Amino acid sequence: MPVNIPARPISTLKGTWTRIITEDRLRRSSQVLTAIGQDICIFGGEVLPRQPVDDQVDVVSLSHDAPRLETKSLSVAPTPRVGSASANLNGRMYLFSGRGGTDMAPLEEKGAVWNYDPVEAKWNKIMPADISQPYPPARSYHCATAGGESGFYIHAGCPADGRLSDLWKFDVWNRSWIQLPDAPLPHRGGASIAYSNNKLYRMNGFDGTQEQGGSIDIFDLDTNTWSSKIFQPDGNDGPEARSVSVLLPFTFRNKAKLLTLFGERDPSSLGHAGAGKMLDDVWVYDIYEEWWTKIPTAGDDGVPDPRGWFDADVVEGTHGPSVVVHGGLGEDNERLGDIWLMSFPH
Repeated sequence: MPVNIPARPISTLKGTWTRIITEDRLRRSSQVLTAIGQDICIFGGEVLPRQPVDDQVDVVSLSHDAPRLETKSLSVAPTPRVGSASANLNGRMYLFSGRGGTDMAPLEEKGAVWNYDPVEAKWNKIMPADISQPYPPARSYHCATAGGESGFYIHAGCPADGRLSDLWKFDVWNRSWIQLPDAPLPHRGGASIAYSNNKLYRMNGFDGTQEQGGSIDIFDLDTNTWSSKIFQPDGNDGPEARSVSVLLPFTFRNKAKLLTLFGERDPSSLGHAGAGKMLDDVWVYDIYEEWWTKIPTAGDDGVPDPRGWFDADVVEGTHGPSVVVHGGLGEDNERLGDIWLMSFPH
């Protein structure tokens, strides 16, 4: 008996790219970027492999007629690092760990979380209230997101040896770490995570052998349990497997969605020191209808080059959300210093 498979809804969503700024100062990969209002806050990363840039914060403001870059050198700041992870919570950029120092090892800070306040142009180092309690091991190439009133979440990444699949929440109000159930295997670095409606969505990453794909793993914060939604990562029904990409939550026409874009598909034999096959696609996932669509993009300034090891975030504006993308590593193994904004015309 034939089975009638419902057709996937036709998406009218399209992306329009605008080049915001290109500066040599902004050229880097493995940095963190967090959008706070109309300010794009950038920290860390590297131009040459295993050589972190300085401890200054670069802030690109989108609230002026022309984008404006300010580089802030502050008396208190995290040490230079690569492969950290950050998120916006209550108007501040929170970040945890990363790799740095003379031996480029994971930066052990005894569970400390840093936050940057763009209004006061000030870093705050937040130590756990009780340092005798467990806290996440230092790591790099992990991922982070934030949600609720006080939750900063970190996941997976690369400790001194191997890879991880753990999930931790830092409550910024009581300054305490809580370890949540591990995500589905395999352990991985370069994964992506996003928060939407009291759930965490995790996908992609590199397990030491190959890129991961074909599954959105969902952690329900109400039930403390993981589940998975499987799809075909064939570039048709869903995005190809990848790592060092992003996963971003946003709302379009009152519907909750996730967006993933770019990333590395085939890793380089040089590991962190080299570029593999980079992607330039943009995919949107409808959380409630559970389907992917690859969205077409264009722009008067062209479109961003394929890249991985970059960072991106959602910028909320009067005409709806946009996605800001900065830097990363191109297929020619060169670090990029551009910032692009993708809007979604209604």
